[in-house]
Amino acid sequence: PEQIQLVSQATFSAIKPQLSRNALVLFPLFRRLQEEEQQLRTSSLPAIPNPFPELCSPASSPVLSPGSLPPGEPSSGKYSYLNRHPILCTSFVFAELSYMKDTCITVFLLFVSLKEYSCVYQTTFMWSLFVVTESSVFSRQIVKIFSEDGMGKVVEIPADMTARDLCQLLVYKSHCVDDNSWALVEHHPLLGLERCLEDHELVVQVQASMNSDSRFLFRKNYAKYEFFRNPLTFFPEHMVAWCQETNHTIPPSQLLQNFLATSSCPEIQGHLYMKDVGRKSWKKVYMFLRRSGLYCSTKGTSKEPRHLQLLADLEDSNIFTVITGRKQHGAPTDYAFCIKPNKGRGEMKELRMLCAEDEQSRTCWMTAFRLFKYGIVLYQNYKIPQQRKTLLSHFSAPVRSVSENSLVAMDFSGRIGRVIDNPVEAQSAAMEEGHAWRKRSQRMNILGSHSPLHHSSLSSVIHIAQLWFHGRITREESHRIIHQQGQVDGLFLLRVSQSNPKAFVLTLCHHQKIKHFQILPCEEDGQVFFSLDDGATKFTDLIQLVEFYQLNRGVLPCKLKHPCTVVAL
Repeated sequence: PEQIQLVSQATFSAIKPQLSRNALVLFPLFRRLQEEEQQLRTSSLPAIPNPFPELCSPASSPVLSPGSLPPGEPSSGKYSYLNRHPILCTSFVFAELSYMKDTCITVFLLFVSLKEYSCVYQTTFMWSLFVVTESSVFSRQIVKIFSEDGMGKVVEIPADMTARDLCQLLVYKSHCVDDNSWALVEHHPLLGLERCLEDHELVVQVQASMNSDSRFLFRKNYAKYEFFRNPLTFFPEHMVAWCQETNHTIPPSQLLQNFLATSSCPEIQGHLYMKDVGRKSWKKVYMFLRRSGLYCSTKGTSKEPRHLQLLADLEDSNIFTVITGRKQHGAPTDYAFCIKPNKGRGEMKELRMLCAEDEQSRTCWMTAFRLFKYGIVLYQNYKIPQQRKTLLSHFSAPVRSVSENSLVAMDFSGRIGRVIDNPVEAQSAAMEEGHAWRKRSQRMNILGSHSPLHHSSLSSVIHIAQLWFHGRITREESHRIIHQQGQVDGLFLLRVSQSNPKAFVLTLCHHQKIKHFQILPCEEDGQVFFSLDDGATKFTDLIQLVEFYQLNRGVLPCKLKHPCTVVAL
């Protein structure tokens, strides 16, 4: 105990000024110490590698051996006092020294006794110091992630793992396609709130501020950085004060620069419904969103400082989507959102409940909140996947472009292929090839195919394994999935029709509005086809239909771009 007390006071007084909360100081690794102890057990006189040659004499000796320390001659140097106390036992001594605030300081001491001809020689020990948090010796945390189907997955992550890194880990473990659209969602079921974590946020810190009933969800979010691609869609001119003052259309690049630059002072303004704290009533007020916070005007639309009242500070708050606005909070519309303080207890009285007139207004307020709070960090998060893709492209083989401009019609009926320049000839050749393929497939069905399934039965089930097919879900459920995954142009899914069991429905998002298109089966020459335009364009299965409308708009308002995907962890 005297030796332990001597070492503990010396080491603690030496490192105390350098310690901070959650700091980690590592000396020789614990695994290496175990290996050295094992070597000591298997040999009566081992040669132990010394990771701290400065602790023994001579200073340059890398090995602890009986000859390295002459008997009776104390070593000199900075740590010479450690060699004056012979220890007879070989063991690990675990001494918990002190608690400094919430940080536990733990010291592992290794004492090694070296014996030769039953004589006890002077001993040198190696020590390791770990400063750890109260949760784990190695600063790792347990996080549980849930998928859309309610199934959870427990993941052990380091304390400094960001939301982007955790999403990439889940993509790897779930064998998903990494298209940089996956997001980690903070979900509060009792409050009816949720928000997507920013890519740079630390997951452990966010989990520490969540309630026991809250959880993380893993899902797609195509709209996370869509405002960098189409800023005018997210920021209408009548809601941006700077656009109204200039009285002309603002270029998209200049609009984003004003939001990202700290020297500029853009402002979002407009009417919002606000719920009174502790009451069920909502009132319509004129509000302003600036870098300094969210304000409401106490006198009409006045911007005078004496008429402005601060409602929320952006730095200490986060903005959430209210998913149960009408049912739980009595919101006047379906486009409710709220501002929740980071250090609050998650009680209803701490929430600043707001409600917009339409989806575009709500998206504008929430996007501007994120830009004002994080600024250029959001743009860096948006650029990181593109930079990685550019870096990987230098090491991969060139991939042929499949854009529409690179696709041409070819005729291989002769000895040499030729490009069909006439569009009418190209269309007739495509129709002729399609009919020939159908005839070949029908002949194979009659003569016998290698497939265990008949062609007609295969066409009716081949789409079940596709990510965009969601089976027998209701119209309201399809709306919920579209809302959750971003409401960007081209977001789609396919489902079984509720009114016609033999038909299917294509649910498509365009201009933040959800539309439904029925896919009807039609029979021709004893074979069943699927059509979206009353038989004008026919497809043998739903996979062909989706692939066609991914390249051609046809009768749809836009092309199919982003499939709604639900992955089981």
